[in-house]
Amino acid sequence: MDDMELVARCVKRDKQAWDEFLTKYSRLIYNYIHSVLNTKGYSFSAQHASDIFQDIFLSLTKDNFKKLSTFKAKNGSSFASWLRQVTINFTIDYLRNFKPGLSLDNEVEDDFTLLDALRNDSLHIGKVLIKEEEVGQLEDCIERLNTDDKYFLELFFNQGLKPNTLKEHFRVSRSAIDMRKTRLIDKLRDCFKTKGFQLDF
Repeated sequence: MDDMELVARCVKRDKQAWDEFLTKYSRLIYNYIHSVLNTKGYSFSAQHASDIFQDIFLSLTKDNFKKLSTFKAKNGSSFASWLRQVTINFTIDYLRNFKPGLSLDNEVEDDFTLLDALRNDSLHIGKVLIKEEEVGQLEDCIERLNTDDKYFLELFFNQGLKPNTLKEHFRVSRSAIDMRKTRLIDKLRDCFKTKGFQLDF
């Protein structure tokens, strides 16, 4: 289907069209995010890039796909060009509003924040600090991966795309997807081990 039809079907909440959209444009969005970060000289963690990536998709779908529905292919503009500009503008706005620092409301583990730890006398704060250190070290290991491996992790772990969907996206066999996942997990586990931690997945 062409771009206008794809957008129209996504706006109508057609799941097949949305899956096609993700497969077709996720890499483009991810690469443009990194392009802006590199151009602006920012050294962001993989988690920050992932946050921007997810926030862009949320902005496109917010209020019944209001943003996505503004694409009209004016003056022969392609959807890829329009999406590129949206991604660049969104990333620049994110950088402009970004305020580094640790929030007391940031989750350290499932449904648990640093503020909870400070309120709970029975929980030793050292455990919280250790968990924060583990998260930081894991992010450092992910940051050492090349862009393609980061992109694969983003789609598989954060976006939750199934192996069969990834197979079509990367145009490889299912076994190649499984091997790549295993290789990346092993690479992260080895990196984490050299930092004195155990990666449990």
